Amino acid sequence: MDNNRVLTIFLFIALCFVMPKSLSAQIMEIGATGGASYYIGDINPSKHFLQSEMAYGASLRYYQNLRWAFRLQYSQVNLTSSDEKVAFRPERNLSFTSKVNDFSFIAEFNFFNYWTGSDKDFITPYIFAGVSFLTFNSTDLQGRALQPQQNEGVYYNTYSWSVPFGLGVKYSLTKRLGATLEWRIHKTFTDYIDDIEGYYLDEPEMQRGNGNSHVFGYNNDWYGILGLTLSYRFNLPSRTVCHGM
Repeated sequence: MDNNRVLTIFLFIALCFVMPKSLSAQIMEIGATGGASYYIGDINPSKHFLQSEMAYGASLRYYQNLRWAFRLQYSQVNLTSSDEKVAFRPERNLSFTSKVNDFSFIAEFNFFNYWTGSDKDFITPYIFAGVSFLTFNSTDLQGRALQPQQNEGVYYNTYSWSVPFGLGVKYSLTKRLGATLEWRIHKTFTDYIDDIEGYYLDEPEMQRGNGNSHVFGYNNDWYGILGLTLSYRFNLPSRTVCHGM
C-alpha cells in the first residue's frame, strides 16, 4: 500500500473523530417566520429598528450534522423611512415605502451541538451568512411608484443581490417543534431601494443622496430583520455516518 493511500485513510479516520458528531438521520425542518424589519440607507444612515415594519416568511433547513445547517429562506420585508421622522437631512423632505421579496441561501454554524427533539442538545447560539436575490417595489407615501419618475434622471433595476449575515439562538420546544430567534442584516448591492443615490435631476449641483458620507449606510442600502421562527422537524431516510446517535 503506497504512502498516499495510507495518508488518505488516516485523514478520513481522523476526520470522523474531529468533525462534529453526525446525525443518524438526515434532518430537515420547515418553518414560518414573523418579525420586524427596518431600513438603513440615505434617509436613515445609522439608527437600527427605527420605523420598523412587519416581515414574514418561510424556511427549509437541512442539518449536515449537529453544528452545521443550510437553509433556504423566503422573506417578505416591508420597509419605510422619511426625512421628517429620522431628521438626518430634514430639508430634503424625502420618504419612501417598499415591499422587498428576498430569496436567501444561508449557512449556519451552531456553537453547541443541537438538533430539534434532543433532551441533551436542545439549545445553542449560532451565527450565519449567505447570499440572496431580492426584488423591490418602492413607492412614495401616496403609493406612486418611484422608479418610473426617474427623480435623478437614472433608470435603475428593481432587483439586486445581497449578503445576509447575523446571529441567533435555537431552542427545541418538543420532539418535533423548534424555535429560533435571530437578527439578520442584509448588505445589498443597490442604492435605490429608497430611490435616492446621487443628485437632483433639475439641480445637478445639489446633492440628493449621501454620496461619500462615511456612515453605516454609505453607498448601498441595507435592511435588517429581527425574526422568530417556529419549525417542524421531519426525517429523511437514514444514511451511513462515522458516528451514530
